[in-house]
Amino acid sequence: MASHKFKDIPPNTDFLLKLAPVIAGIRIYHQHSTVGLENFPKSGCIVAANHSLASYDIALLMASIYEHTNRIPRGLIDRLFFKVPGVGQIMEALGNREGTKENAIKMLSEGEIIVVAPGGMREALRPSSQKYKIMWDHRKGFAKLAIETGVPIVLAACPAADDLYDIAPSHVTAWAYKTFKIPVFFAKGFGLSPIPKPVKLTHFLSEPMMPPANSDDPEVFNKRLEEFHHKIVDRMASLMTETDKKHAGARK
Repeated sequence: MASHKFKDIPPNTDFLLKLAPVIAGIRIYHQHSTVGLENFPKSGCIVAANHSLASYDIALLMASIYEHTNRIPRGLIDRLFFKVPGVGQIMEALGNREGTKENAIKMLSEGEIIVVAPGGMREALRPSSQKYKIMWDHRKGFAKLAIETGVPIVLAACPAADDLYDIAPSHVTAWAYKTFKIPVFFAKGFGLSPIPKPVKLTHFLSEPMMPPANSDDPEVFNKRLEEFHHKIVDRMASLMTETDKKHAGARK
């Protein structure tokens, strides 16, 4: 399948305005808030968030960033969205682009805020027995991108997003995604209702994490990448566990 390259067109503002009341309603439903926006970079940056099954919590984060910065964040999304008729066009109207390196570099060079979920669908489909855990150990592309472009990474942790649904473990889930790249999951505790639990959602932002200097020496670059990525993973894991413990009562 051909990659959806970056198109030099802005998000569809009319569409965003029509969608805004829906996002606002969801934010009210979940009493959504974002902690740490006062330290948000004024220039281009990469926002890396955990990936829940619901996924829309990332849209709430993006709305919060827009309110604070008056800049529309751009999501880098899985090419799977473009395989479903009409969905890819909706994603592009929202300002999102397919998660290719070319698209990312183009947006960052123009000072955009790009939002990624390094754990991808694999992290989103993990069972509730693994909630609050991130799966970034082998996901280094966003850290490499930060080094190559010199932009900071801001981590965005929302542990409570894993409480929106109770997901049962299943070998079918892993098989379906590995074989066909399609999300198959088995939820429990709410019958046939797809309505998420009304848990309070809070995103906790890290300080901007500046990448090390780039290098043309592959050995030096890889060493710096490994160290930077390890630092990112450790910081994100801390955000997920520390904020989960501190605000556990808010989800009850």
